[in-house]
Amino acid sequence: MSSVMKTYDRINLSFTKGEGPWLYTEEGKKYLDFTSGIAVTSLGHANPELINTLINQAKKLWHTSNLYKIEPQEQLADLICENSFGESVFFCNSGAEAIEGVVKLVRRYHFNNGFPNKNKMLVFSNAFHGRTIETLAAGDNNDHRIGFAVNTELFRKVPFGEMGEIEKLIDEETAGILVEPIQGEGGINLPPDDYLLFLRKLCSDKGILLAFDEVQTGIGRTGKLFAYQWSEVLPDVMGLAKGLGGGFPIGAVVANKITSEVLSPGTHGSTFGGNFLAASVAKEVLIKLLQPNFLDNVIETGRELMQGIRFLSDKYKNVITGVRGRGLMIGIESKVKNVDLATALRDEGLLSVAAAGNIVRFLPPLNIDRTHVKIGIEILEKAIKLINEK
Repeated sequence: MSSVMKTYDRINLSFTKGEGPWLYTEEGKKYLDFTSGIAVTSLGHANPELINTLINQAKKLWHTSNLYKIEPQEQLADLICENSFGESVFFCNSGAEAIEGVVKLVRRYHFNNGFPNKNKMLVFSNAFHGRTIETLAAGDNNDHRIGFAVNTELFRKVPFGEMGEIEKLIDEETAGILVEPIQGEGGINLPPDDYLLFLRKLCSDKGILLAFDEVQTGIGRTGKLFAYQWSEVLPDVMGLAKGLGGGFPIGAVVANKITSEVLSPGTHGSTFGGNFLAASVAKEVLIKLLQPNFLDNVIETGRELMQGIRFLSDKYKNVITGVRGRGLMIGIESKVKNVDLATALRDEGLLSVAAAGNIVRFLPPLNIDRTHVKIGIEILEKAIKLINEK
């Protein structure tokens, strides 16, 4: 019996090796990984450049804590800010920590400006922001909150995409709006056109902050370095994690000019955040993503993958009803249970991950090519046929 705490209903499958978009079991069976550790291994498994970066840094220095300057961290922060709206970056270890930092910054901003009662945030239906107490309060899955005494009073929920009533919910206690540019765990839900622009204008008009949760959408997942770059909207603060480290744990809070100095010494911190190993690997990830044509390839392969899924949805309407997403953040709509479709895919050698709304997500490494897209579509068709045979 395993001594690992049973917080996951784990699939009875174990891998011993990975290479690019492939994972291998001890018996040598290979699986095409369209999960990427839930949008984490952005450059695939055992990426040679990331391995070399990690080994070279590990031979020199691992960790000193944030009591001292960390050169790779400063270089990573510069790289993020040079390619975003950011003016400063705080580093942590995970997506939930990043969003905790975002919430703290939004509240502290108003406190510093003489409005300590402006501490409530508007959040959205189907949102997921993490598993800490505060991020559970901001999310929309009540099952995740049961038994943990989560206080949701500081978060007011709004239907995702709603534009008619949201302004009425903003009062003298409202500090900001927290939103995912595309909802991930909630079912790959894209907002209506100009919705983010609407939120930006609303926040600016009301003197509150616009915060983006780009934990899943960021770091090239949608074909832009950050999903907000598909619009003309600039947030005031943004949370990052998942793909940032390419598999090495790291998160970040990115602040704009007006919020960049809100978190002063003593107001926030992290022992491990942005240490030598994490910052060095994350910097290498960004360098790779910023190479010419890399993100264009994400858009193109994503388009081909979605076209292939649409073709199968026309051919097998009794199983696949549609597809949605952007770049390589793709949700498959199905008439069968998403867990059944994911199981059939896995039985045929392709890994996927379920989401709310009966969606199956494809989140492959960002550097897949047309060959991998073709194999993925072929496996999807085999899985559909397997379901139809039952």
